[in-house]
Amino acid sequence: MYGYVRPAMDRLSGEERELFQAAYCGLCRAMGRRYGQWSRVLLNYDFTFLAILLSPATDRSCRRCPAVCFQARWGLEGDKALDLAADCTVLLAWWQLQDSVADDSPLGGLPSRLLSQTLRRAYRTAAAARPAFDAAVQAQLARLAALERAGCASLDQPADAFAQLLAGVAEEVEDPVGRRVLCQLFYHLGRWVYLADAADDLAKDAARGRYNPLIGRFGLGDGRWTPEAKEVLGRTMDLSIRQMAAAFELWDFGPWAGIIRATLYQGLYAVGHSVLEGDFHKRRPRRGRKEQI
Repeated sequence: MYGYVRPAMDRLSGEERELFQAAYCGLCRAMGRRYGQWSRVLLNYDFTFLAILLSPATDRSCRRCPAVCFQARWGLEGDKALDLAADCTVLLAWWQLQDSVADDSPLGGLPSRLLSQTLRRAYRTAAAARPAFDAAVQAQLARLAALERAGCASLDQPADAFAQLLAGVAEEVEDPVGRRVLCQLFYHLGRWVYLADAADDLAKDAARGRYNPLIGRFGLGDGRWTPEAKEVLGRTMDLSIRQMAAAFELWDFGPWAGIIRATLYQGLYAVGHSVLEGDFHKRRPRRGRKEQI
């Protein structure tokens, strides 16, 4: 996915920060164990949050991490939620790569083509493990591609396709009540991520002549925001956050509740504002960057 979903770190206790780091490292380990070391390049905050939402456990172990000069790092262990998040990460990445290969020129699509070749075996393994989610990803990305080819000027239709895709993860949850709660939460998380990504890519997509629903919906052919467009998009993104928060309050997320709350009530609002203001990718001061994990 895209790396937009993260908690407000200053709202977490020291123990919650360590737990969030353990979830991040645990997902990295799960991906390496299930799909090989190359798959770790797909690691992101978004599927770490998905693992947190699904996980009932907090068991951790300490290992040396080659990514940080073999320093000791604590990570979650033995959790089915990590395996599910790893599988879904690979499946979504694979089909997005196929979409990029189809849309880009032979030269421009070369990086996606090379990476997809590297992940081919991982994809086959993940598809065998999660055939229902694999089918859902294919169907919704095909639907999204058709909307893009048609130049759909609606925000809701393409956002719904990506939202339905992510809601499919909840079908892997056995508890029926938890499944309904997470389906609602994942649906609006997917919708919010799609809109955040569209806002983040607005200027780039306009410059390259690529599809972006914001261009057609608000007439932003030059890639520049108008105050009205920014206000409307901000409101609809905030609506999805409120729907996620409503779902969150219906379920007991145990020791993860504080991290989820700091994501839904502070983190997403902060990231959304940063994306709309165009400073999401600006480098933070060194001290701030260290405090993010």
